[in-house]
Amino acid sequence: MLCDDCKKNQACVHLTQITNTQKIDKHLCEECAKKYGELIFNVDQKFSVDDFLAGMFNNGSIDNSQMKVMTCPNCGMTYRDFSRTGKIGCNVCYTTFAKKLEPLLRRIHGASSHIGKVPKRSGGQIELKQRIKQMRNTLANHVTNEEYEQAAKLRDEIKEIEKEFHEGE
Repeated sequence: MLCDDCKKNQACVHLTQITNTQKIDKHLCEECAKKYGELIFNVDQKFSVDDFLAGMFNNGSIDNSQMKVMTCPNCGMTYRDFSRTGKIGCNVCYTTFAKKLEPLLRRIHGASSHIGKVPKRSGGQIELKQRIKQMRNTLANHVTNEEYEQAAKLRDEIKEIEKEFHEGE
């Protein structure tokens, strides 16, 4: 693909510019990308996947000097190790690094709690919990929008499902 600006060189940079409601995509060669001034390209400087992960994991919400010394009590992994590899050491790491992981998971997945498929062997309990949670969110929306009749019907449905849930325990 040729550069959108000079139409001579091979495009190696994809630039997306968003202003208000307008989105502009450009495919640029390295020389034309330098002209934009927003991106600085240095041929001698290498950008690795580790640099990308470090930038993604260290979003500035917590002092990085604190996170470098923070260590998982179970496996001994530090947050610095995690940001370098992108892999968690054990299940305790999730609680140890929770303050940093939650915003990261929200950015990557859109949520920090699992709302996907449920294993069949776990029974219907998890599915019922998820269904009740979704229904409560819908109920709150109905109340906010002053749709009280729909909210009352949904409230009654939630009570019935909760009754089923408690009978199954």
